[in-house]
Amino acid sequence: MRSRLALAIAMAPCLAAAEEIPLDSLDALKSPYVVATSGNALEPRSQATAATSIFTRKDISRLKAKSVPDLLARVPGMSVEQSGGRGSSANLYLRGSNANQTLVLIDGVRIGSLVDGLPRLQYLGMEQIERVEVTRGGRSSLYGSGAMGGVIQVFTRRGEGAGLEPRFDFSLGDSDTNENSVGLSGGDERTRFDLNASLEELRMDRSDDIDGANTDDDTYRNRGLSMSLEHRLTEQWRTGLNVLDQRGKSDMDGDSVWFPGQPTDEFTLSSTSAYLEAELDPRWTSRLQAGHAEEKSHLDTVYNFTTALEEYATYRDSLEWQNTLRLDEHQQVLLGAEWYEERLRANVPFEETERRNQAWFAQHRFRAAPFGTELGWRHDKNEQYGSEDSLNAALDFDLPLNTQLVLSYAEGFRVPTFTELYVPDMFFPSGNPNLEPEHSKTWEAQLRGAHYDTDWSFGVYRTDVEDLITDVMEFDPVFVREMRNVGKARINGLDLSASRDFMGWTTRLNLGLVDPRDRDTGHTLPGRSRRNLALDVDKQFGDYSFGFSWLGVSSRYVDAANTQKSPGYGRIDIRAGWGFLKGLKVETRVENIANKQYSQKYYGSGSSFSSNPFGDGVPYVDNDVDIPDPTIEENTGFQEEGRKVVMTLKWSPQF
Repeated sequence: MRSRLALAIAMAPCLAAAEEIPLDSLDALKSPYVVATSGNALEPRSQATAATSIFTRKDISRLKAKSVPDLLARVPGMSVEQSGGRGSSANLYLRGSNANQTLVLIDGVRIGSLVDGLPRLQYLGMEQIERVEVTRGGRSSLYGSGAMGGVIQVFTRRGEGAGLEPRFDFSLGDSDTNENSVGLSGGDERTRFDLNASLEELRMDRSDDIDGANTDDDTYRNRGLSMSLEHRLTEQWRTGLNVLDQRGKSDMDGDSVWFPGQPTDEFTLSSTSAYLEAELDPRWTSRLQAGHAEEKSHLDTVYNFTTALEEYATYRDSLEWQNTLRLDEHQQVLLGAEWYEERLRANVPFEETERRNQAWFAQHRFRAAPFGTELGWRHDKNEQYGSEDSLNAALDFDLPLNTQLVLSYAEGFRVPTFTELYVPDMFFPSGNPNLEPEHSKTWEAQLRGAHYDTDWSFGVYRTDVEDLITDVMEFDPVFVREMRNVGKARINGLDLSASRDFMGWTTRLNLGLVDPRDRDTGHTLPGRSRRNLALDVDKQFGDYSFGFSWLGVSSRYVDAANTQKSPGYGRIDIRAGWGFLKGLKVETRVENIANKQYSQKYYGSGSSFSSNPFGDGVPYVDNDVDIPDPTIEENTGFQEEGRKVVMTLKWSPQF
C-alpha cells in the first residue's frame, strides 16, 4: 500500500513537492492534499486533472455549515435553490447544469431518486460526514450516467487511530433549534472505527402567509446514524464497511392558490458499502466494493389539489471491481468493471420499474516532467436504452514559477428517470418510453499554482449539451404534452479559487461566473445564479477562535422565458469558540447576522416549477376539484432563515 502512494507522489507534478501526502491510506481521507473522486482512486490533489473542491472534517467543523447545501454553496459555479431553509427540497446546479445532471455518491455508492433524478443531500447530517469532494466537469468516462456537470462524493465519518475518543455535542438556538450528536471513535495501527448518532430539530415558516394559507409553522426532524470500520488484515490486504442512515420528517409550504394546506415529506436515506482491497503485487492493487442505497419518501398531502405519487422508493444494488496497474515509474492504468441494478416502488403503476446497467472502463495516466497525459474511456450497456461510450482526455504542463497548465476534454450523459419514461398518462406531462439519454461535451483550461503561501487555481470552460429532455406541448391535431429530446444548451464559465494561511489567519476565496444559455431561444436557463462569491476567514487565538463567512449570489431568472427575475442577495455568518477546559469547548454561531430577508426559490405565476413544494420532477395530478384562478400579482419566494443564534457545548473526554 505504501508503494502505491509513493509512486503516485513520484508521478505528481512539481506542485506536490510542498504537500504532505499521508502514506498510511487509513488516514488519506483526512488530508486536504489527497483526492479520491477526480480519478476514481486515491491520488495527490495536484495530480488530479479535473477541478476539485475539498471539504475535510476539519473544514466542516471550522465553517460550522448548517447543511450540505449550505456547505456546497461555497463551490465555484454552484447555484443552490432551496424551498425555504434547512430540510426543504434542494436543487444544486453545478456549472449551470441541471440539478439531475450531477452524480452524487456516498462512499462510492450512487444515490438519487428514480422519480426526479435528484439526490436528497439536504437530509444528510453534518456530524455524520468526514469529507465532501466536488469534482467539476463531466466524468462519465469514469462514473457513467449522471456525471455531466460533475460528481459530488460524501464520505461518512472515519475513525481516529489513537485509542478511544468519545464526543458529545449539544446545541440550542433560535427557531426552536435543537442539534445533538453522540459519537465514539477509536482504533490502532491496524483498525479504525467510528460510530455516530445525531438528532436535529427546528421550527420555522418556509413561506409568507398569503390569502390565509400557509399559516402553520414548518417543523423539521432528522435522526441520523453512521458507522465506519476499516481493518488492515495484513500489510497487503485491508477491508472496510461504511453505513449511513438518515430518516425523519420535513414540513413544507405550497402555493397559496394551489396548495392551501400543509404538505409533509417523511423520508429515509441510507447507504451501505463494503470493500476488500489487496496489493497483489508491488505494481498491482485490486479493489472490490459492494453497495446498497435506499431513498424513500411518503408525501402527506393534506390539501385538495394533490400529488398522486404520494409514496415512492428507490433501491440500488451495485458491485465494482477496480485494478490499478503501475506499468513503470511514469505510467499507470486503471481498469474497472461496474454493475448496478435500480428498482422503483411507488403507489401508482409504472410501465417499467427496474433496470440494470453494466460497464467497463479504462484510464491511462502518463507523467514525466515537464508534462503528463490522461486518456479514459467507459462503455455502459443498459438494458433500457442500449449502449453509451464516454471519453475524456487531458494534457498538463509544468510552467515556470511553480505553475501548472491543464487542458482537458470530457464527455457526459444522463439516462432518463422513470418519471420521464413511464409516468402514466394521468400526469402532466406524461412519460415517453422512446426518450434517449442527454449528452454533453466539455472543454476546459486550468491554470494553477502556489506562490507566497497562496494556493490558487483559475479555469475557463465551455459545455455543450444536446438531447435535453424537455416538456413539449402540441395542440394540432390533438392535445399532447410529453417529454422529448429537443433541448440544447451552451454553458460558458469561469472558476477562481484561492487559499492562504497568513499569521494564523486562514482565508479561502471562491468565485464562479456562469453563463448558461438555451441555444434555441438564447435565454438564460432558469434557477441558476450567474455569479457566486464565497469568502471564509478564520483565526485561532490560543484557546479562542473566531471566523466569518460572506456569501454573495447574483439574481436568477425564475422562468424559462426570462420574464421574471429573483433578486440576488448577500449573507454574513460569524462564529466563535472558547476551549475553557481540557476536552470542553463552547461555540457560538450567528447565521445571517444582518437578518437578510431573501429567497432562493420562487413560486407563483410563471415560475419554473409553478406549484410543487416537493421539488422539480415530482409529478402531480388534478383531483377533479375546483381550482381557483392561479393568477398571482407577483412572485412569492420561499423564505430562507433569518438571523439565528446557536450555542453549542462540545465535550471530548480524554482516556
